[in-house]
Amino acid sequence: MLPFLGPAFIASVAYIDPGNFATNIQSGAQFGYLLLWVVVASNLMAMLIQTLSAKLGIATGMNLAEVCREQFARPVVLGLWLVSELVAMATDVAEVLGAAIGLNLLFGLPLLPAGLLTGALTFAILGLQRRGFRSLEFVISVMVGVIAVCYVAETIFDTPNPGEIIRHAIVPQFQGTESLLLAVGILGATVMPHVVFLHSHLTQDRIPSLRPEQARRVFHFEALDVILAMTLAGLVNAAMLIMAAATFNANGYADIASIEDAHATLTPLLGPASAVVFAVSLLISGLSSSTVGTMAGQVVMQGYVRRTLPLWLRRLVTLAPAIVVIAIGLNPTYTLVISQVILSFCLPAALVPLVLFTRRGDLMGVLVNRPITTALATGVCGVIVVLNAALVFRVLAGAS
Repeated sequence: MLPFLGPAFIASVAYIDPGNFATNIQSGAQFGYLLLWVVVASNLMAMLIQTLSAKLGIATGMNLAEVCREQFARPVVLGLWLVSELVAMATDVAEVLGAAIGLNLLFGLPLLPAGLLTGALTFAILGLQRRGFRSLEFVISVMVGVIAVCYVAETIFDTPNPGEIIRHAIVPQFQGTESLLLAVGILGATVMPHVVFLHSHLTQDRIPSLRPEQARRVFHFEALDVILAMTLAGLVNAAMLIMAAATFNANGYADIASIEDAHATLTPLLGPASAVVFAVSLLISGLSSSTVGTMAGQVVMQGYVRRTLPLWLRRLVTLAPAIVVIAIGLNPTYTLVISQVILSFCLPAALVPLVLFTRRGDLMGVLVNRPITTALATGVCGVIVVLNAALVFRVLAGAS
């Protein structure tokens, strides 16, 4: 099984990025365990979506963007490409901001220099691609492991309520527009459009020229890869929200509105070690997810318009909006949450083509979706659209 492990772990980085820190911590602090069910549901959706993405790459030998280019009319392709570029920029805003905040909390580095340093560090990590995909997969997997260990430590520091965790993990509830906004943010931070494209790329050439029985076996191993990686990411996400609920909400700190506030409050509540662990996990999360975001941007551009930019230029293009956000002094945590809402609105541009393609026998061969799989995937798309529509309705109703 070992030769097939890796793609899902690279994709899983996007599911535990700084956007998740912002939405999960704000949700836990403000509403306690209330939105834990959203984390659970989002992670189950992520497992299904990433499995379909991996399957598309195995069956067609192309990534999702390339299949879109082959199957859709040119205006549709250009529209999807522009939306995907917006996704890449919104993603990098979250990643760079998160790593910059981590550097600021650990070393006192101002946010602007910290953002620039983040860009340089991610470029250095991306340089590992020259040694082959295994080196980069190993480094990214180690980073995921560090984040997981940090949150094992955080759950040891706090004392969560097991009964409340179980109840809110399975009972769907909302409390007003703000909880709905955070729910959509959690969904946008968990199910990430750019890694839907990237995952199909990571599996498309892993083992070329497969016979039908080989394709089934490869898909079996890649599905296990997805289950392992997404389960780990889901547990980390749940631990973020549980930590915020048990530490901040339970102690009357429901107004924690920023990652910086959360870090400062951890020291008196749980001790200085918990604050350091929190900042380290945030920094590693930002660096690893920014690296993966840049890789995804390259895949999207190459797939849709058959163009590639030099890696340093691609890094600058996606880095620029994050640096602008830092330079003009926008609230970092609120910007992180809004960036995740933008990603949630852009999700259908990745999910709808993925479902359409994986249900077609002429494209997928023996790996074509079963009817139940297509029905579940269609339901996921429907939930995302309904949540987004409900959010817009509630916000407009509140404004009027």
